[in-house]
Amino acid sequence: MRKTLSKQLSLVPHSINHPRSRELARISALLDMLPETASWVAKDLGKGTQGSKAGRIGMSGEQVLRAALLKQMHRWSYDDLAFHLEDSPTFRTFCRIGLMDRAPKRAALAENIKRMRPETLEQVNRAIVKKAQVGGIENGQQVRIDSTVVDSNIHHPLDSSLLYDVVRVLTRLLRRGAEYSRNVRFSNHNRRAKRRMLDIHRARNMSQRQPLYRELVQIAQWTMQYASQAISVLQDVVDKGAWAIADQLNHYLTLANKVVDQTERRVLRQEAVPPMEKIVSIFEPHTDIIVKDRRETLYGHKIFLNVGKSGMIVDMLLERGNPADAARATTMLERHRELMGKVPEKVAFDAGFSSAANVQIASELGIKGASFAQKGVIDVFKFIGSPQKHKKLQRFRAGVEGIISFAKRCFGLGRCLWHGYRSFRAYTWMSVLGANLLLIARA
Repeated sequence: MRKTLSKQLSLVPHSINHPRSRELARISALLDMLPETASWVAKDLGKGTQGSKAGRIGMSGEQVLRAALLKQMHRWSYDDLAFHLEDSPTFRTFCRIGLMDRAPKRAALAENIKRMRPETLEQVNRAIVKKAQVGGIENGQQVRIDSTVVDSNIHHPLDSSLLYDVVRVLTRLLRRGAEYSRNVRFSNHNRRAKRRMLDIHRARNMSQRQPLYRELVQIAQWTMQYASQAISVLQDVVDKGAWAIADQLNHYLTLANKVVDQTERRVLRQEAVPPMEKIVSIFEPHTDIIVKDRRETLYGHKIFLNVGKSGMIVDMLLERGNPADAARATTMLERHRELMGKVPEKVAFDAGFSSAANVQIASELGIKGASFAQKGVIDVFKFIGSPQKHKKLQRFRAGVEGIISFAKRCFGLGRCLWHGYRSFRAYTWMSVLGANLLLIARA
């Protein structure tokens, strides 16, 4: 028979016997052994702020780091993170938030987490790797080096869609600027620009697209003229809000000039524009164009990963542009020596790192065995000694694909959802931190 009276709840919640709870407890214990990591984050939180005795006490460095790890490990939004910190005793305990304390709101979480610098997160990862080295989890003697691409959070770039982005964003800012001054005057060409963009998508060939592109470029230039006139008007208004809109108009106007220029060169004059001179998004202008294996074009940033035998990501290097893998082999080995105190005994490289110069450099650094995947370019057996050893190391190298897939699927390494290049780097390091801490907890 179902009971009608409920037992009074305890003021102190009991510990949860669940695998995830136990993993969080192990991660928490590891972070407790590295108290300096919280102080590093606290320095980032204090930069650019003024102390005040009014208002609520801000989040500590320890709380911010742990909350960011929870967000990355569970792929939550800031709203989800705020809800779970308010609702779950397990997550509150992990983030060092008292059971009777108010959990931080979404805005506080977003502001504090975005204050963490990528250099600080890299330093935290190095401290974790050092701890794993002392604990015998990862000695760094046998590693595999590979590269992958982290996508930016943008739509597929087309010249027509970029021009439409210019029109709609500048029009939106002009509409907001008109609230501060009646002298901000403009015509809304959003609907016309959208129709021309869709007409370009439906056109069958370039001869049909070119006149449509000319009209869309002209619409964008009209809107840019409105924005240029509005900037001087808003700068004369004695209001910080008007100045902020003027700064945003100036920012997007600079990017709009690049979009119009590249469209005229590529489409109207049929010129070949180098990738370094192209812009693929006015929202994430730092995005690089990366052609992978001459068959797939990606938009984001290239990263190089150094993965140990334990599966931990020992090191990560994020590069601008599209550098060749072979040009970064020495850099990754030197970074490994700086981090671990010595070069690895055995290294397994992906095919892109194959070159005679890298074989020579590996020998000079004192590496006992370096295996390169690509045959024909170099003698892959010359430095490793025998086909059996080469095959064994290449089987070991194949495991890096699983680690990359694990980090992308479970920790968001495949696509950065944060805005700006600095945040892009921080987001990537947060993914690496989450993956490493969970691997240690499961070890």
